[in-house]
Amino acid sequence: MEKLYSHNIRDILKVELHRHLDCSVRWSTLIELAPQVGIPLAATSQGQKEQFLITSPMRDLSTVLNKFLNAQKVLASEEILTRIAFEACEDAYNDGIRVLELRYAPTFISDGHKNLSYEKIHKSLHKGIEMARKKYPMAIGLICIVQRIKSFQIAQEIVDFAIDHKDSFIALDLADNENAADPKIFAPLFQKAKSKGLHITVHSGETPDPRSARWVQDSIEILGAERIGHGIQIVRDTMVMDFVRQNKIPLEVCPISNYLTQSFATYEEHPIRTLLNAGVQVTINSDDPGVFATTLSDDYEVLHRVHGFTAADFHRCNQIAFDASFIAPSEKNRFMAEFFG
Repeated sequence: MEKLYSHNIRDILKVELHRHLDCSVRWSTLIELAPQVGIPLAATSQGQKEQFLITSPMRDLSTVLNKFLNAQKVLASEEILTRIAFEACEDAYNDGIRVLELRYAPTFISDGHKNLSYEKIHKSLHKGIEMARKKYPMAIGLICIVQRIKSFQIAQEIVDFAIDHKDSFIALDLADNENAADPKIFAPLFQKAKSKGLHITVHSGETPDPRSARWVQDSIEILGAERIGHGIQIVRDTMVMDFVRQNKIPLEVCPISNYLTQSFATYEEHPIRTLLNAGVQVTINSDDPGVFATTLSDDYEVLHRVHGFTAADFHRCNQIAFDASFIAPSEKNRFMAEFFG
């Protein structure tokens, strides 16, 4: 196997489709801002990391999602949101990413922050992204997340908000723990968004639940998903795996995240190589690099070290991601020669 060193991996030009903007806050920024918004910091560096970061496996996905709430409290003003959006793009660029899709949940940020309307949140994040676009040569798209743990009425509000801002959103996503709600109930909302020109991606098939694979197929057939966030549990059902492969639905796979949430117990058990070898379209993503204290290059390093991924494997996954990106061809194709020339 060819040996890729950390600097080689960082130098690989990358496409990332699955990165939560609201969980991508730079660690130094988090520590700087927490006291300013009234969050007392632990006395030691280790204590501070335990407050905000997830760096070792948690019990399950719901435990991880609860931990995100600590970092969420920092997202308290328009100025902070603009800053974290710019820094997230800057960090991605410095990690070799040239085509980047970011996603956020308006409801997640607004919870506990009554001063922040959905409109203010969106304008602030968009401002930070535009600042990054002007400074760094990269294509950036923004996805709106519907939280399945919220009421149907709130989901309806978010979908209408995304449609009203489809000039700056490229897609709609459904996220949070799948045990919270059957995806089928959101079908009319996602069908409406799709009819208005928004692309659809859905978090599905992440947790080791016997129903996970079936949820993936429902997300595609009923919600109209063109991509699946995670989707790794389809490896447990050959019929669903064949369905995903035949319909050429790309999976937004997040290896380190899947280990930290215990979707699979060890890196060795992760099925990414099995999926790729079966002809499933696999992309590589970081998910929540701020909270996980990672970069996308760290995911690449794990895949190289544990699953023997080569430069050719990474190139293949980036080609899939580039083609699957919802960013307008006129914008992302500016980087085609750099990637594939």
